[in-house]
Amino acid sequence: MARPLYAWTAMRLSVIIPCYNEVATIEQLVARVQAATGGFTEKELIIIDDGSTDGTRGKLNVIAHAANVKVVYHERNRGKGAALRSGIAVATGAIILIQDADLEYDPADYAKLVGPIIDGRADVVFGSRFAGGESHRVLYFWHSLANRALTFASNCFTNINLTDVMTCLKAFRREVVQDLRIEEDGFAVEAELTAKVAARRCRIYEVGISYSGRTYEEGKKIRWRDGFRVLWAIFKYAGG
Repeated sequence: MARPLYAWTAMRLSVIIPCYNEVATIEQLVARVQAATGGFTEKELIIIDDGSTDGTRGKLNVIAHAANVKVVYHERNRGKGAALRSGIAVATGAIILIQDADLEYDPADYAKLVGPIIDGRADVVFGSRFAGGESHRVLYFWHSLANRALTFASNCFTNINLTDVMTCLKAFRREVVQDLRIEEDGFAVEAELTAKVAARRCRIYEVGISYSGRTYEEGKKIRWRDGFRVLWAIFKYAGG
């Protein structure tokens, strides 16, 4: 496909951050993203406020003053997939990386995510919570079991062997992800993205990442009912 990205004189990474009611974490998350390094020379942060009502917007109004930060505001909560559409549309980096606004995923893992793309081996890289020996906070057994079941179902239809289809840390060559027509508005976008890059026969890599999951009391938003929509998306987008 495209020539190896390491041949470029400037390597810009676009970090897409969907954000909904994350007043407790958004400042620390942005600081961690700003500090992240790993093969890129420039970095832009695109934060999509998806109708927050908890004071997050006030913090974003300050964060937006940074030269490399863009903030896109949704007037009402539309869902993660809708936020990704808004962010990807304005991204300018050679690599586009998706990062949640909570602190479950660590920007220190960016080097692992973008490495296979920069050296020309991959078009898409998934960060897996279940591959490798990185540290993980121990939380919900049934969530883990459901995730593995959804990953198995997805693999059956895509014929790829991912270990974590619902990971929220992914990196793409810009041409790949901007060519996708994202239809899902909610969390099922993870299954949709997987099905569509698999159908296009993209070179997909997976790397082990650390994970510090949070409880519902700490703000976790995905619910059991979202799993049924994910399963429907696996069937719906089978074959791209």
